[in-house]
Amino acid sequence: MRTLLIVDDEKNIRAGLKAMIERQYRERYDVSLAVDGAEALAVIGSRRIDILITDIRMPEMDGLTLIRHAAELSPKTAVIILSGHDDFHYAKEAIKFHVREYLLKPIVREEMYGILDRVEEELNRAEDAESRLDEAGRVREELRAAQLNYIFVHPAVDPDEAAERCRSAGLQRLEPAYRVGALKFAGDSRQNVLAQEFLARSPEGRASFYLEDQDGYLIVLTDEAALFDRLMLYLKDKSVSSAYHIGLSRQKEKLADIRTGYAEARRAAGYSLLMPRCSSSIIRYESVMNREDALEVPVDDIRRLANMLGTDRESEMKAILVRLFDLKKTTEVSLDYLERLSKRMNEMVFDGVFRTYGEESLEILRLYKRVGSIYHFSDIHEYFHEAENLLFRLDDYVRTVRSALGDHREMRKAVAYIEDHYAEDLNMATVSNHVSLNYSYFSELFKEFTGQSFVSYVKAVRIEKAKALLARTDDKIVEIGQRVGFENAKQFNRVFRELEGVPASEYRARRLAAGHAGSDA
Repeated sequence: MRTLLIVDDEKNIRAGLKAMIERQYRERYDVSLAVDGAEALAVIGSRRIDILITDIRMPEMDGLTLIRHAAELSPKTAVIILSGHDDFHYAKEAIKFHVREYLLKPIVREEMYGILDRVEEELNRAEDAESRLDEAGRVREELRAAQLNYIFVHPAVDPDEAAERCRSAGLQRLEPAYRVGALKFAGDSRQNVLAQEFLARSPEGRASFYLEDQDGYLIVLTDEAALFDRLMLYLKDKSVSSAYHIGLSRQKEKLADIRTGYAEARRAAGYSLLMPRCSSSIIRYESVMNREDALEVPVDDIRRLANMLGTDRESEMKAILVRLFDLKKTTEVSLDYLERLSKRMNEMVFDGVFRTYGEESLEILRLYKRVGSIYHFSDIHEYFHEAENLLFRLDDYVRTVRSALGDHREMRKAVAYIEDHYAEDLNMATVSNHVSLNYSYFSELFKEFTGQSFVSYVKAVRIEKAKALLARTDDKIVEIGQRVGFENAKQFNRVFRELEGVPASEYRARRLAAGHAGSDA
């Protein structure tokens, strides 16, 4: 049975998620609950947690801080974040911590079940891969991997500390001559298992160590110069379906240089983005180290692209995108240039839409997550097509939102829905979904159309309905309050006094008195 931890400061959401999960997956999950990040960390520190489902905005410790600490305490825990419509900035930050999935509020059962099934499949695959490793050496390998990953991800680690950590992990046999390699499979790091099977059979007397880094690259450290050529031949013999590349550092002499070797290997591997499709190769750092250039990113073209969103000019937008990412000239540009170009696209185009209009859907957020880094792709062609897809999706979205601003059809539909459902448990998420508008933009448009916030408008509708019932029926006031959608008499009386200036009982008495006076006359 897997362990699953739900973290949300709203009791109803915690309980609702737990009930839905246990009803769908009987005896699959042992579900625990926590009200905030601090309580969740205490749970994670005391027991193994396989899956963490956490809200982003919480008191005491928010979801981002929790994810950051949880990754240190339990790096194998699969994280799913609960994202509200107005949480894009936080969800974007969570991308950095390798969150597996995003679940949008209000929660749709089918979507949650689909996410849990995908995460379960990934966890099963990871466990199958782990079972292939020799059990006796697993603890030793994990400790070594932990030390090396610490060196790789912490820039503050100085060369002396790096050397000491390497020695404590048993890596001293690498000296006096070794290289660092970074193996990347195009689009599927699960094939790392094949390479690990080969590396596990390293010849006696050679020093070869390997681990997966936080981005899924298989990092290999060895004193055997020919190892990488032999690994390439082995993978070729295995008829690996996808392309693969090994970025190779320059030769290093001291353990103190291990972080530099890793950086060189990763940089060289990054140039696999510019390699011909379906090819496999060893990319030596010496061959790319001087390719960094000062080529200027065409900011004006990117600005024009951003300004065209929502104008239904797809052909012109595609022409600009093709000009920006000239795929015929990719072998002539540097990785540095592509990184700067991608960063500008994110800031000026994609982020700009979300800042101005809010995000349309969780699906677009997932697409943004991929396009947010060129390193999520096997080559620059794949990145280009995904960026184009996101661009056209956002173009449709912006056009839809602007259209809604122009004729208010959706607002009239929303008002009609409120008139028909005022007595029910009504909230803005339900109504915005009904009219198929982004939550944040719905709020803005609704206030512009009605002159009131959504909550104030619903209160006013309910009180008008209550006034009519008070005037023409003898029903009890508490019953009338419930009939128009209030949870209890206290809430009804408070809102009635707030809007009418008098309690509901006094309003009824005045209406009766006015009616008697009219009949006497």
